Amino acid sequence: MNDLIQTVAVYALPVLFAITLHEAAHAYAAKYFGDNTAYMLGRMSLNPLKHIDPFGTIAIPIVLYFATGGAFLFGYAKPVPLDFGKLRKPKRDMAWVALAGPMANFVMALIWTLVIYALFIFDVSEDFFMLMAKAGVLTNLVMLAFNLFPIPPLDGGRILTSLLPPKYAYKFAQIEPYGFFIVMALVMLKVIYFWWMAPVMYLANSLLQLITYPLTFLFN
Repeated sequence: MNDLIQTVAVYALPVLFAITLHEAAHAYAAKYFGDNTAYMLGRMSLNPLKHIDPFGTIAIPIVLYFATGGAFLFGYAKPVPLDFGKLRKPKRDMAWVALAGPMANFVMALIWTLVIYALFIFDVSEDFFMLMAKAGVLTNLVMLAFNLFPIPPLDGGRILTSLLPPKYAYKFAQIEPYGFFIVMALVMLKVIYFWWMAPVMYLANSLLQLITYPLTFLFN
């Protein structure tokens, strides 16, 4: 129980930020490209309560934590309501709306990385803040990589649908009703992590290190 409390304390803020800004980014991008559905329903918001799903964000992760001894966690937020038909160029703009969420996670991972550097620079000795900052980087890299997996309804699936020729895009989009079950099966088989998430997270983290590389000279 103590381990659970410590884990929740460290990850609570990073996860709330990651979920909230991911979904708000989808809503903002949709409004920018012509679909104000999410905006009218109040989902273009930085209020976490607007995006938390009691079942997917809270119940499922807790049950999985105890069922697997913390070895496997999975959860999701309430999807932002979108009407792709309202986008100015639906097929093209769908990709930008989908990409907005993972890109928000990359920006947040960058911010948490800068926090880590700041903690070193100001010689903050409290371990809790460093653990939280590292959790922020990890959480956002995980969300970025997972959501870019190219199966609808994940963001990567919508991006791939946008890029495919219309004939194939229509057929590929028909996978969506079964997409959640396909993804869950691949997660349980650890296919997604080893063959998709780990490489994508490595690339994203390498880009973070490249962007923040000039800061390393502060420690020389």
